[in-house]
Amino acid sequence: MPKVTVHRKAHFNSAHRLYRKEWADEKNSQVFGKCNNPYYHGHNYELIVSVKGEIDPETGFVMDLSILRGLIKSEIEDYFDHKNLNIELEEFKDLNPTAENISVVIYNKLREKISQDLELSIKLYETPRNFVTYSGE
Repeated sequence: MPKVTVHRKAHFNSAHRLYRKEWADEKNSQVFGKCNNPYYHGHNYELIVSVKGEIDPETGFVMDLSILRGLIKSEIEDYFDHKNLNIELEEFKDLNPTAENISVVIYNKLREKISQDLELSIKLYETPRNFVTYSGE
């Protein structure tokens, strides 16, 4: 049976600050620049969740996209949207909320809910020009 990849786009808005508690303000400013703003800053994140697998001969689906849509809404959009990542989400209490780290957190939250028979990858756009991908490696 052929393997096909299905994709679902999503969106959420979140604020964050990039910094390391153990570093001096000067070093944080040097490394993280404007993203180190102590009053935080926000992004309009765009997310693409991709699921790859064999087509089910009975349904014709790799994965029912309405199920994927519901998982993304409950596990990601409702969880991340209009939140200050540093303050409100437990995962980022001691983890710098970079796009890289956010994508891993998203992947892990969805991986628990999607069949292990299916490959999962995340593409997270922090801006239209800056994005990361993660597929569990």
